[in-house]
Amino acid sequence: MSLEQHLKETILDVPDFPIAGIVFKDITPILHDAETLARVIEALAARYEGERISRIVGIESRGFIFGTALALAMKKGVVLVRKPGKLPRATRSVSYALEYGTDTLEIHADALEAGERVLIIDDLLATGGTAAAACELVEGLGAEIAGVAFVVELSFLGGRAKLEGRPIHSLVTF
Repeated sequence: MSLEQHLKETILDVPDFPIAGIVFKDITPILHDAETLARVIEALAARYEGERISRIVGIESRGFIFGTALALAMKKGVVLVRKPGKLPRATRSVSYALEYGTDTLEIHADALEAGERVLIIDDLLATGGTAAAACELVEGLGAEIAGVAFVVELSFLGGRAKLEGRPIHSLVTF
């Protein structure tokens, strides 16, 4: 069975979470099964083999899980993009719009050097605001984005449009 089909069968729909009317895509069954998790990381590593990536940037919080595993597979370091107040040293931040307000992400001000090529990863691409903010932080430090990767993409929410001009890869699309 293809990885995409396997992921479609593994990811669970949770109705009315976190609020009524939302169908949440629960990726925790991927994490519960070592073979499935290994297939996900192997597929991502294979996709970016030979891309001259210097580091992996993981977006809080599930991006940390996939980002760390991918960094180990690719023998790269990990840079964290977090919610405000979670990083201990000087940070750069960017705020972005949500459907119901705004949010902010931060990165250590010295996390990346100009000219580094990085891969940004998160578990899910929905409306694209979080990933676009992470891209802005990375580019603000002078690094180049080699790719933006997701395990799951909810194409009906149009998140790709906010990442226009950046290479995007998703393992499974709903």
